Amino acid sequence: MYTPKRYRNWFGQLLEHSPFCERDIRRPKKLETHDEKGSFIIKVKKQNMLHELVYASHPFDVVGWDGYNYPYAFSIHDFEPITGRVHQPPPVHQTFETDAFVVCSFCPRLYDYHPQAIPAPYNHSNIDSDEVLYYVDGDFMSRNDIGPGHISLHPAGIPHGPHPGAMERSIGKKVTDELAVMVDTFKPLMVTEECMKIDDGKYYKSWLE
Repeated sequence: MYTPKRYRNWFGQLLEHSPFCERDIRRPKKLETHDEKGSFIIKVKKQNMLHELVYASHPFDVVGWDGYNYPYAFSIHDFEPITGRVHQPPPVHQTFETDAFVVCSFCPRLYDYHPQAIPAPYNHSNIDSDEVLYYVDGDFMSRNDIGPGHISLHPAGIPHGPHPGAMERSIGKKVTDELAVMVDTFKPLMVTEECMKIDDGKYYKSWLE
């Protein structure tokens, strides 16, 4: 994945206001090599078509990495949230960016510290992206009846925000222990049949009093 453009300078180094640093990114240390001979089918997708290639050796028979194009890992627990006197917009939570989507990390953090601040996020509508939220752990202060393991989808153009009572509950609170991952896509998402099987069928009604 890529580091957000606003957190990089022209040389690729993370800027000082980035919510994580180069030391937080883990590179491969031990390589699991599959030195096998046989017939291995590799499927390549190009222009919405799948093409099959047959390799005579296992595709993971690499012996090392060269250059900077290699997989790496970043722990959400190393993300340092940016906070402010008033509610910060979602881009401060952005962790990764590609040409097709961004990934944001909502981590335990201090709430806004202005005496009249309302910690709950404001109502909004993403007109240029679909928003998927995976609720990992903790107390999700802007949602009612949402727990760890839940996934929500807010399609582009659909207004959404705190559930009824969530804004009032947030007033006066100092911290949040929520842990969630959000993916905003720049093209519409297609809901699959498998996804419909886990739909609770009532989330869209959860903003009704």
